[in-house]
Amino acid sequence: MAHRLPLWKQSIPKFPVYWQGNPQRYLFLPQFWMKMVKPKGKVPPNRVHFIVHPQMSKIDIRNYLEKIYKVPVVSVSTRTHEGEVKKHPEKRYDAFREDAYKMAYVQLGGDHTFEFPDIFDGKKTNIEKEIEEFQNLKKKQSLDEQKNWSKLSLPPWFR
Repeated sequence: MAHRLPLWKQSIPKFPVYWQGNPQRYLFLPQFWMKMVKPKGKVPPNRVHFIVHPQMSKIDIRNYLEKIYKVPVVSVSTRTHEGEVKKHPEKRYDAFREDAYKMAYVQLGGDHTFEFPDIFDGKKTNIEKEIEEFQNLKKKQSLDEQKNWSKLSLPPWFR
């Protein structure tokens, strides 16, 4: 069985050089990839964040967006982030470090903006509902303890 590397660890092969007289080679889709991510903080609507292939340059990112998606780009800045260090759950030493990744911060041109859609349409998930119920119960219990502070040694059914 052949060992397969994940997409983000594969290196991109160089495009073959064109020699006069040889047939023209066409590249329909690039072998790079870009993943749009939601920014952690509040950013203007014309700024978009991507996790990109480590071999992509600023020019590659600009061309990728302008040629394939026809989105005007004003500026591109990139930064390589170190992977997070994961500690061993029981011992004190570092177990491993996550892989480094490259972020691209793109400013869109013209009147182009992007805003992440609310895929839950304001609906709460089951976990959020359970957390809210737990917090309400905890608040009710603390109010009951404040009210009956002198009778805490008695069981609640006898108060």
